[in-house]
Amino acid sequence: MFLGRYQHTIDDKGRLTIPARYREYLADQGAYITQGFDQNLVVYPAEIFRRISQRVSRISMTDPNARMLRRLIFSTAELVNVDRIGRILIPQFLREAGKLDGDAVIIGMGDYFEIWSPELWTGQSALMQDNGPTAMSFLDLDLSTGE
Repeated sequence: MFLGRYQHTIDDKGRLTIPARYREYLADQGAYITQGFDQNLVVYPAEIFRRISQRVSRISMTDPNARMLRRLIFSTAELVNVDRIGRILIPQFLREAGKLDGDAVIIGMGDYFEIWSPELWTGQSALMQDNGPTAMSFLDLDLSTGE
């Protein structure tokens, strides 16, 4: 499971060191990196990406929102592998989409993780810390611990 928050540097060639705790989940099968929904990047282990792609592929192509979702996910997806020292290569077009230049914040999201520019993450983090609107936003979600 991908948990926690880490700050790492993207080198001149676009390589980002993945936190050591994350590498074991990516070592055997690789991962897919794609553009996220919030001006960030998302890294899915290959099996999770396969499940998502199957679900997206079942959505009717006659729905304009479904076509847009397919374009967003598939046109920006790239297979990445962790190299021998724990890095992945982020393609230039994805670094530009995520406004990544130098530093990056890596955020665990359970089944996957996100990569944010530090500036954009600061804004996202501030939104999460605003208790009033945040609590109301989650009101309809069932976060109960019971079965």
